[in-house]
Amino acid sequence: MTPDTHAPMPAAANPWDITPKERAIFTFIVMLGAFMAILDTTVVDVIVPKLTGPLSSDLYGVQWIITSYMVSAAIALLVTEYLIKRFGSKAIFILGVALFSAASFFCGISNDLSTIIVARIVQGFGEALIMVTSHIMVFSFFPPDKQGLAMGIFALGVSFAPALGPTVGGYLTEYYNWRMVFFINVPIGILLSIAAALYLPKERVSEKPKFNFTSFFLLSIATISLLIMLSKGQQRGWFHDELIGTLFFVSVISFLLYGISELNSRYTLIDFTLFKNPDFTNGILIYFFVLGFSMYQYFYLLPVYYEHIKMLPTMDAGIAVFAFALFIGIFSPVAGILSDKIGAKKTVGIAATVYILGSITLLPSLNYYTPLTQAMLLTIPFGIGMGMFFAPVTVLLLQSAPANKGELAIVLMDYFRFVGGSFGTALATNNMEYFKALNFDHMTEIQNYEYLNDFLHQVMHYGGMTWEQTKAIFANYETFMSFNYGFYNTFMHAGYWGILGSLFVVALFLMKPKQPIHIPSKKEQ
Repeated sequence: MTPDTHAPMPAAANPWDITPKERAIFTFIVMLGAFMAILDTTVVDVIVPKLTGPLSSDLYGVQWIITSYMVSAAIALLVTEYLIKRFGSKAIFILGVALFSAASFFCGISNDLSTIIVARIVQGFGEALIMVTSHIMVFSFFPPDKQGLAMGIFALGVSFAPALGPTVGGYLTEYYNWRMVFFINVPIGILLSIAAALYLPKERVSEKPKFNFTSFFLLSIATISLLIMLSKGQQRGWFHDELIGTLFFVSVISFLLYGISELNSRYTLIDFTLFKNPDFTNGILIYFFVLGFSMYQYFYLLPVYYEHIKMLPTMDAGIAVFAFALFIGIFSPVAGILSDKIGAKKTVGIAATVYILGSITLLPSLNYYTPLTQAMLLTIPFGIGMGMFFAPVTVLLLQSAPANKGELAIVLMDYFRFVGGSFGTALATNNMEYFKALNFDHMTEIQNYEYLNDFLHQVMHYGGMTWEQTKAIFANYETFMSFNYGFYNTFMHAGYWGILGSLFVVALFLMKPKQPIHIPSKKEQ
């Protein structure tokens, strides 16, 4: 939302010229929408493995519940800037909440896989509309000297919600059933839509932008192919599978054709002049590598560690994850205040330092033998680093973009979050399997087979088991321990991507930024 295209209140010269009470009400409404949408992503991740029976499908089939949502949200991001400029942030926010809530209801009543996948596609589209509009509106509600605090508040929801997901998902599935994960969104969504319609400030939409359908189609095909490839690559053996190879080829060709379309179009889908500012470029790359490639791996790995290595029930694993989630919530507004006090760049530097030290030195030490309390404590620096990360990077990006390109800056942030997060999750899955196999081979190489044979015969004798049962138990033990030791390597590799992303943090201090230039709209020209 920008002064030259929207006027939130007739009496206000700027969108932040509102009373503290109005600011609190407006912020609460849009933050509740963002919290609901982002929480749903990780809550559903928890219940998906439990849906094979109710939906009469296998594990690979129900994974499409996650994939369809992710792909739909990524594609919706590409049209969100146009919709906001055409109809205003308030209208698109309400539309997003309505779509998300209605789709949640149909997810809850679904009895077969195809129905819930269609509903998840609609839900993903609504989530994208909610996230971009809520982000830009919260930023606009605060004056320039409080924009760090604004993004700290927004980060409190965006970063805290996904970490809280396993706890909420575990509670709802354990004490109710999986349908409650979706039904709980419906009354919240209805009340939120009414509150947004009544209380959010009105806008005057004066711009009628052009939309490049050719570029949108090509970039959509490229994105869909890439995200499905990353989602299904491990399952299908990556490039040993014909479908994965085809998806990769289609993605590359579509990205190239999209680039050609943009170069030859009068009205581009994405204004790449934003990347002329090194602060914006470095900020996007930090977001892409540190959040997507590194943090998303830990987000995926830590619940797996608690459930499959520490053998905790889903509910207890969620409580263990809550240990670092709590510190994400505490340090998000702290980072926002720091951004206002010492600047976004310095705050990003502090966040990156805390995050790298925690992820490289502490998290790899987690294994089966780590006491649960100690394991939870070791994840706290990760939570602090992540809590301090989101707000300053967002402030940096929005302040380095022209005022009338704020919506596009948010769209690009979220797009790179989806793509980077998909890469991160694919890397974590692939590394877990690779290092599990590597450690298993290493364990078998160093075994003394004569000693092992004598030991297993003693176990068979004293345990009253058959030889086949004894061998099966030992094979399961070997598999489990190789999985356990493989986590060290997987955690380390996730940290390496964080180090790579931190190089762009260093570049922030070495490269001279450019002042954002107002890019006039067609009407202004």
